[in-house]
Amino acid sequence: MEAISPEGILLLLALFQVKHALGDGPLQTIRMVREKGIYGKAGGLYHAGIHGVGSLVALLVFGLAALPALLLAVLDAVIHYHVDFIKESILQRNGWTHDKPAFWWALMADQLTHQLTYLLLASAVIRIAS
Repeated sequence: MEAISPEGILLLLALFQVKHALGDGPLQTIRMVREKGIYGKAGGLYHAGIHGVGSLVALLVFGLAALPALLLAVLDAVIHYHVDFIKESILQRNGWTHDKPAFWWALMADQLTHQLTYLLLASAVIRIAS
């Protein structure tokens, strides 16, 4: 892979944004939402898997070689799984629902962490390409 331009990194980040919107939106089922706070349950694993596959597609479309793309996608899935698990555990333990301000703080911390993960992945792509 040749050196990456600033526009290229912005494109990669845009691909991650689309992936994230799909994975945390229309591709997320009620089962996934219910099971994300129970460690090891299939729903949370499937949800993280969707994010991992989406990242793999984004990285391959971007032009990253298959092996580093796969490794970064797995890293994204593992991080996504644990971030969601921690957020859901906190929400459940404290009984925080959408009508409580603490719910929104926890949700935004979760979403911010996912976005920071994409910056980490983009940084790794820059290092791989150089």
